[in-house]
Formats: sequence, structure tokens, C-alpha cells
Amino acid sequence: MPDEKQDISALRAALFDTLKSVRAGTLDIDRARAINELGKTLIDSAKVEVDYIRAAGGGESEFIDSATGERNLPPGITTSVIHRLKG
Repeated sequence: MPDEKQDISALRAALFDTLKSVRAGTLDIDRARAINELGKTLIDSAKVEVDYIRAAGGGESEFIDSATGERNLPPGITTSVIHRLKG
């Protein structure tokens, strides 16, 4: 599954699919609980990543798609500069 997107949006979609399956009766509760626990682990990992980015003074996450960064620039814009004030 290397081509499969692995970010917060994919996790959210998988968790909602799990919820739908439980409601439809096509997924047993034990499997749903296991999926839920894996989701919690991924979220905890993302929290650590965000804390690291804050401590390091910036950066980007591959898991959490942010509205900033070169890959999210409008068409025709190729770079960006971020100025930070220290105080």
C-alpha cells in the first residue's frame, strides 16, 4: 500500500468507515475497538510531532496537511519566506 495516502484525512476516513460498518452490523465490536486503539496511537504520535515542530521553531508534518508550505502554494507561486520575530 505505498501509494495509499497516509495522513490525518485518511485516518479520519478509515475511522468513519469503521463507524458506518459497526452501525451496519458488518464489523464486530472487537475489531472496531482495535481500529479505534490504532487510531488513538496515530493521533498520539501526531501530537508528539506537533510538539516537536513547536519546540524546533517550525516545520511541516507529512501526517497533518497544513495550509502552509511550498506544496500548498497557489499555482504560479514557487517559494515562500516566513519571517519570525523573537522576543
